[in-house]
Amino acid sequence: MGLKDIVGNIQLSRARRRMQSGPLTFPTALLNRKHVLVCLPAGLRELTMVKQFLPAIAQLFKPADITLLSMPGIRLNDIYPRKGFQILTPTADQLSWAGLPKSNYLEHLRSHGFDTVLDLNLELSKFTSTVLLNFPDAIRIGRGNHLGEPYYNLEIKTKYLRDEKNIYRSLLETVGLMMNRPVEDLTSPAPR
Repeated sequence: MGLKDIVGNIQLSRARRRMQSGPLTFPTALLNRKHVLVCLPAGLRELTMVKQFLPAIAQLFKPADITLLSMPGIRLNDIYPRKGFQILTPTADQLSWAGLPKSNYLEHLRSHGFDTVLDLNLELSKFTSTVLLNFPDAIRIGRGNHLGEPYYNLEIKTKYLRDEKNIYRSLLETVGLMMNRPVEDLTSPAPR
């Protein structure tokens, strides 16, 4: 573990101690979402997998505005369709020395008024963890046995351990069932 990791862990630990979120009533809290932030994974394989589920995410949270947040340094414009989605990619000057988002970038994200944050990372990410901690009033959805509280206030555990496609499918189907909005045909290819 390098010095950057140690500093990042300390900063993340401080933010975690400050995190306080209010009570939510499920499934009522999931209905009528207006602004959804989808935190994308860093790996190219996972990004390609998530691309297949973009129509299902749009259908699930319809008519909400959906914004895709890429990991630092990853250019999504070549991979992802812009149709219907805003794409945010932090630049190097928006990151701290330890690789966490700076306060001005977090303020920029908060200015969008996201009421839902959907974390699709399958690996731990200090960047995404920091983003999650900066939306205490939002519904923060993620994979179970991953980060836990206070990062998520809705964790969905699946029976799949390594099958990324089924992990994503199970996560979205569960949210759809909670909202009484079954997601149709999650395996259809994404539009080009």
